[in-house]
Amino acid sequence: MARSTARKRALNTLYEADEKGQDFLSLLAERIKEPGAQTPLPDYAIDIVRGVADHRRDIDHELDEHSTGWKVRRMAVVDRNILRIATWEILFNDEVPDRVAIDEALGLAKSLSDGDSPAFIHGLLSAICDDKQSRANADSEASNESDAASDANTAADGESLAE
Repeated sequence: MARSTARKRALNTLYEADEKGQDFLSLLAERIKEPGAQTPLPDYAIDIVRGVADHRRDIDHELDEHSTGWKVRRMAVVDRNILRIATWEILFNDEVPDRVAIDEALGLAKSLSDGDSPAFIHGLLSAICDDKQSRANADSEASNESDAASDANTAADGESLAE
């Protein structure tokens, strides 16, 4: 089954749990045990729901940090869960390129949300990607500086041993 379909099925599960005020993992367990009229959840849908549940605090924090004017709790239920899926893929799933996560989120938003949602979702996810890239660059620079300092210390130690 295509990952796009799995994302939609994961969104259905997250949306339902969010609307009911139910824990994501408990509803997931119900859907795995009793899929109801639908086919069983695809493995990737299960991975998404578990990933969002496991990292929900970090995901919601990132969304709150990068959103201007809308905290997660104030967002439309469908929008916040589309954002949670994409943010999980961007930050915690290295198998999905960031641009694919954004494109998939936009596809869901265009078909399930109101007219303003795709632009809001695109802007928010782009900001999260930019911040992720900035952190990666900063980590890389810090690592390079640490390596250079270590090399300098090793060279200095070698010189003092030669004396």
